[in-house]
Parts: sequence; C-alpha cells; structure tokens
Amino acid sequence: MNTSSGAEPPGGAPAPSQGGAMRSATGAGALLLDAEALYRELVRGVGSLCGPQTRLVGVTSGGAWLAQRLRNELDWLHEPGVISSTMHRDDFAQRGLSSGGQTVLPFDVNSADIIVLDDVLYTGRTIRAVLNELFDYGRPARVRLAVLVDRGGRELPIHADFAAARVILPAAQSLSLARDDAGAFSFHVEDH
Repeated sequence: MNTSSGAEPPGGAPAPSQGGAMRSATGAGALLLDAEALYRELVRGVGSLCGPQTRLVGVTSGGAWLAQRLRNELDWLHEPGVISSTMHRDDFAQRGLSSGGQTVLPFDVNSADIIVLDDVLYTGRTIRAVLNELFDYGRPARVRLAVLVDRGGRELPIHADFAAARVILPAAQSLSLARDDAGAFSFHVEDH
C-alpha cells in the first residue's frame, strides 16, 4: 500500500462547499486519513443538511455503510436507501455487473428531499450514474451529495454539498473505505 501526505483534520478551514480544506497528498510522507474522525465530521455536516422529511441514500457499498450508521447515530426514523451505479455506468461494457449492489429505495422518490452519501468523490462518473438510477425511480424535489472525502480530479460538473475532507491524490492511486466487523471505518490507499 503506497500512501502520500496529509489531509485537513476535521473542523479545519471550510472549502467552497463545506467541510475540510483541500490539501495535496502528493508530497513526501504518509496520507493519514482518520476515517472515524471524518465520519464524526460527516455526522455533523449531514445533520445540518437534514430536515424531518429528508431521506438518506447510500451508494453501494461505502455510501450504504455510511447511510446505515448515520441512521442509527442520528436516531433517524426513515430507513435509508441503497443505490447502485452498475446499470448506468459508462464503463459497464468493461466492468459488467461485478461492481455489485442492487438498488433498494424504501420510500417514494417523487418529491423527496434526498441526500446521497458516498465514501469518496473522484471523477463524478459514479455519481452521474447514481443520479440516472435515482431518476429511474421518480423525480425528487432535491438531491444533495455528502461524502467523506473529495479527492478532486473531476471529469464532470458534479460537486459535494458537504465533504468531511478534501485531498489530492495522484491518478495512479485509489482511495477506498473499509469497514471492520465492529463497524469501524478505515481508508486504504493503493497504487493501480
């Protein structure tokens, strides 16, 4: 596992949308992202975005983990949804159904106020596919995006309404969320 240098700690200077400031993770040293600390920041950020009729939808799989844990910690009455980007991906021919997950939305999407949760926002292509999937189920009143980490590198005009941290990683590295048996989160940085 190859790692690079630092991310803004939770509660750092706000970036243009919300959350931590952008830091380069391409210098010497190790990228130290405390996923549990970022999750606590996400709880604060999502809590401020939510109203009584807001519905949480997690992107398979990291976002779904976040949505379920947020529901429990925010004592949310509504069951969160799970959404898959599989059927609308622009690389479906290469990846097929292996990218996993099935969409389950236990509420009426029409006129809903929805917060989509994901672990890492990168090019924006997964979120574009998720939005297409979501609109297959109806027409929400509003859709917002909250992520643990925005790593830059956008290829589409998509942004997070809340990001707990912003880092820059080389394109040759991937960042993914992991969850242990007790439900604790951690990040893995790997070279392609």
